Amino acid sequence: MNKVAQRVLDLQQIFSWLLADGIVDKVNAKKQYTHAQGIWNNAAIPMHPLVAVAQCKLQSAFPPHRLVTLEWLTEWVAGKVQLPFFRIDPLKIDFTKVADVMSATYAARFNILPVDLTATELTIATADPFSIEWEAEIARISRRSVKLVMASPLDIAQYTSQFFSLAKSIKGARKLNGADLSLRNNFEQLVEMGMGSKQVDANDQHIINIVDWLWQYAFDQRASDIHLEPKRDFSAIRFRIDGILHQVYQVPAIVMIAMTARIKLLGRMDVIEKRRPQDGRIKTRTPGGQEIELRLSTLPTAFGEKMVMRIFDPEVVVKTLPELGFPIDDAIRWDSLTTRPHGIILVTGPTGSGKTTTLYTTLKALATSEVNVCTVEDPIEMVEPAFNQMQVQHGLDLSFADGVRALMRQDPDIIMIGEIRDLETAEMAIQAALTGHLVLSTLHTNDAPSAVMRMLELGVPYYLLEATLIGIMAQRLVRTLCPDCKAAGGKITDDIWESLTEGQNMPKPTVVYRPVGCPECRQTGFRGRTGLYELLTVTQKFSKMIQQETDIHALKLQAMTDGLKPLRVAGAFKVIEGMTTADEILKVTASLTQ
Repeated sequence: MNKVAQRVLDLQQIFSWLLADGIVDKVNAKKQYTHAQGIWNNAAIPMHPLVAVAQCKLQSAFPPHRLVTLEWLTEWVAGKVQLPFFRIDPLKIDFTKVADVMSATYAARFNILPVDLTATELTIATADPFSIEWEAEIARISRRSVKLVMASPLDIAQYTSQFFSLAKSIKGARKLNGADLSLRNNFEQLVEMGMGSKQVDANDQHIINIVDWLWQYAFDQRASDIHLEPKRDFSAIRFRIDGILHQVYQVPAIVMIAMTARIKLLGRMDVIEKRRPQDGRIKTRTPGGQEIELRLSTLPTAFGEKMVMRIFDPEVVVKTLPELGFPIDDAIRWDSLTTRPHGIILVTGPTGSGKTTTLYTTLKALATSEVNVCTVEDPIEMVEPAFNQMQVQHGLDLSFADGVRALMRQDPDIIMIGEIRDLETAEMAIQAALTGHLVLSTLHTNDAPSAVMRMLELGVPYYLLEATLIGIMAQRLVRTLCPDCKAAGGKITDDIWESLTEGQNMPKPTVVYRPVGCPECRQTGFRGRTGLYELLTVTQKFSKMIQQETDIHALKLQAMTDGLKPLRVAGAFKVIEGMTTADEILKVTASLTQ
């Protein structure tokens, strides 16, 4: 590190550097310094000088006159003092390991945070690069060389509190629930430990803290699913973010058992029963007051109960179709289908392709006070007051078909069937459509025309399908480029573009964007997902082609003649708009080539 005579990072030092680098000009420097000094002096609690400067909302004096943020300031100062800049990513830090290096009081006293620990080196993040009187002491106690990095003072303060508190909770939970239980190497003994009769305290305050933190952190990270996975030595916590699973943390097996018990208790599930799969749901609120629903599912595995929590954000169903990714013309065509008085509309695609979101969004728009919307689902994905929702109960012989049969006596206008899996359900859906109801349901097929073949394979007579089917939509979810860091300069070969556009003679874009990676997208280059849609409107010509021995290729050609844009072509438009990459489109539509 560069030995600078200045031993305190204060406002005067920061502004002298800002002035020297031309980030603030001489005309405004004094006024801006006085403003920052006022913020710093009047803070209710001690404030780091970098935070005070960031709160001034300065704009750099040279083009493009960007806002001087705390993140930018910290990285810039790190360069001044010749320290690596470190953005704290909690997903990449083993807090239980680094918290053993020092106490929370010690870390808070010197405004430092251990962020990595190897056999020979300890990496410590600091926001005060000149205050390093603690360095020799920590090197001696840890018996490792100390590597200094610079991080945002607000991040250090936030994660110092979180990491040490969480590490304490995990240690406390492990001790309370039996830390002395050795994790044996014998496979059957491990199974017995995870699935035996020993009870753990699900109401222990340590466990409550860990579960509360887990949920809040998953919400903050925009996770769609939380996986709790028991393993041989340690149990893993993973988040699915934008369709990709990320390892979050490892916790002791006994702590995972207690966490699972706590969540099952809140989800009104049988805490004692660990030998069979169970389902449950929890509704909770974020500290900001946003309502979130979690759908729970457990599965007995070799080392204990695996739990998956699917997170449903009620805000999603109030989005408009264009906000979900529908092109305007497809949104108009979809609205024209869903406002018809009767008929069957099918939504197809693999698990996790957004079918439920599309249906809920559509039904939410249709469910006015003049309309009776009824659903039969397995399970109910989100509880929606505007619908009358029924849960399939296989133990009570209440199947999809039984549910539709019961709903028919409830004077419905619109019926949503969670999934058509068998002939009986398909026949009930057709009967409902023939008697004047609008029926929406899902199927698992690769594309829209294939849904016709699937219904025929189930045994549905072709003439009934011809009489009731009015529309089919296939869909996928594709990751979108991070708007904060995407950059021009991506490449698409002629072969790849030809594959995307399926010979539709679309001109290749002159500017193609590529992922870069930044703090906002956690260095992935992608943030969020959007839908790809393939909408088939059943025209008279298409309907007449539905026969017992229907040719799927002829169906596809007629559908495209009628205005269907294949999924890959829909993806090509997203590439042209700069929303995603050709590689992403090809990845999510790979099954279409099989």
